[in-house]
Amino acid sequence: MELIKLLPVYYENNETMKTLQSILSEQSDSLDTEMYKTIDNCFVGSASDTLARYERLLGLVPDAAKSDRYRQERIKAKISGAGTTTASLIQNIAESFTSAAVDIVENFPSYTITVCFTGTSGIPGNMSDIKQTIEEAVPAHLKVLYEYIFNTYGAVGTFTHAELAAYTHERIRGGHLKNRIQELQAYQHAELAQLTHNELSKGELTNGNYYDKL
Repeated sequence: MELIKLLPVYYENNETMKTLQSILSEQSDSLDTEMYKTIDNCFVGSASDTLARYERLLGLVPDAAKSDRYRQERIKAKISGAGTTTASLIQNIAESFTSAAVDIVENFPSYTITVCFTGTSGIPGNMSDIKQTIEEAVPAHLKVLYEYIFNTYGAVGTFTHAELAAYTHERIRGGHLKNRIQELQAYQHAELAQLTHNELSKGELTNGNYYDKL
C-alpha cells in the first residue's frame, strides 16, 4: 500500500514526506504478509512453518523433504484416524492425494480392505506416500490391497500408430495419453458408429468438431 496516497495532496511534492511514507509502506506491507502467514499457520490445510509442530504433537516424524501438501494430508489423516477407522476415512485420504475418485471394498472375513483407484488410470505417482498415510490410519490386523485401472488395446484403438509412437508401452498402459478416451465417452455409441476408425483417429465427430491431435 502506498501510504503517501492517503495524505493530503500537498505532500506529493515533499521529498522528505515521500521518503518517510515509502519506508512506512514497506513496513506495513511486511506486517500484512506476516499477519496472513500467521493466520495460515493456524490451520493444518494451509500451514507451512508450523507443520513440524503439528507432526510432533501427533507422534509423526517430521520430514521436511516432503511437500507441504503431503505433510498436511498426513496430519489431517492422523487427526481423523484418532478414533475408529472407517471406509470413508480411507477413501478421503486416497482421494486427497489423487484428486480423483476412489472406491473402498471391505472384506471382513479375510480382514482386507481394497483401495480401488477408479478415477485415474495407472499407478498414481505418489503411491508410496498414499500407502504410508493409509497404513498409518488402518488397524494392524487389517491388510490393505490396492487396485488400479490400466488402458487396454480396445481403449486406445482410436489412436494411430504414429500418435502412439510418442509414448512408451508403460505410459500408454498407465493412462498418460491426452483425454481423447474421456472425450469420446461423452458421445453415444450410435453417434460414433457413423464414423470409421480412421475418422476418429483424426478427431472428426458427427457434429463437425475436431479434437486436437496428440
